[in-house]
Amino acid sequence: MKDLQPIFQAVRQAADLCRTVQEMHLIGGEKVGKEPVTIADYGSQALICRAISRHFPADGVIAEEQGGQFIELVSDSEKAEITRLLSDILDERVTPADIVRWLDHGQGQEAERIWVIDPIDGTRGFVALRNYAIGVALMVNRQPVSAVIAAPGYPTPDRQGALFHAQGGVAYMQPLAGGVVKRIHASERTEPDSLRILESVEKSHASHERAERVRRAAGFTGAALERLDSMEKYARIAAGDADLYLRLPRQFSNRPFMIWDHAPGTVLVQAAGGMVTDVDGSPLNWSQGWALVNRGIIVSNGRIHERVLAAVAALLAEENTHE
Repeated sequence: MKDLQPIFQAVRQAADLCRTVQEMHLIGGEKVGKEPVTIADYGSQALICRAISRHFPADGVIAEEQGGQFIELVSDSEKAEITRLLSDILDERVTPADIVRWLDHGQGQEAERIWVIDPIDGTRGFVALRNYAIGVALMVNRQPVSAVIAAPGYPTPDRQGALFHAQGGVAYMQPLAGGVVKRIHASERTEPDSLRILESVEKSHASHERAERVRRAAGFTGAALERLDSMEKYARIAAGDADLYLRLPRQFSNRPFMIWDHAPGTVLVQAAGGMVTDVDGSPLNWSQGWALVNRGIIVSNGRIHERVLAAVAALLAEENTHE
């Protein structure tokens, strides 16, 4: 856990920043344009990259935002607000030049160790005050081995969200605000009526119709279904609060799977005893930069994985006969 302590702190700071942005711009106010997402996105990544630059300076980084984008695409008022928020959270003077330096740290750098960062996963959920996540994964020789995920909207008793991490093949959960750390495990549920299935809220992310056909073929029509934003879906499966997440793209879609959307969750679920594979059962392929080389993603508690793979294979075979 020692290796992840600076990341814990940075991710917690990023969650605080995101909540502050929501309170200032979204709660009781007008939801105008992309400004809240822009401010939270750049601010969150700057905090995490700052921690990496200080504690793991030789490591590489793969992340959504870059310093050049901050300079060219972010308005002066947004730059000023991001700078002020970071100064307040860090209790030190922060300049736009600091932010550019942090955002660019390690990007494009070939290294044995690479941090993969998603500063806000589930931007529409963030704006709609639903669920979103902040995800960080450590890759060693292009394989994700450790992860930290903050889920501020996770349904915890204190309603303050949860912090998840995986290291050394073990998965853990703790209150986002700090507290007791407990080991978590994927569920052992197999009976269709007891299963809890998750899918993406956004239809552009995955085909709801294809997922429904897979559920029918697997005999899961009686299972509870919830649509949820962000990689929190992975966290729920790792914690045993859900059992299956199908990421089946629309047929003939060329939309890539970004590694920052899936690396943290994959590490967490596998460490908790669950399974994450391509639609044919093969491992996810992390070797090609920022995009996964996969046709889809199946995330499960492991106990029902083979049944789901068979249902997906039946769907693909049926679609091939109609092409």
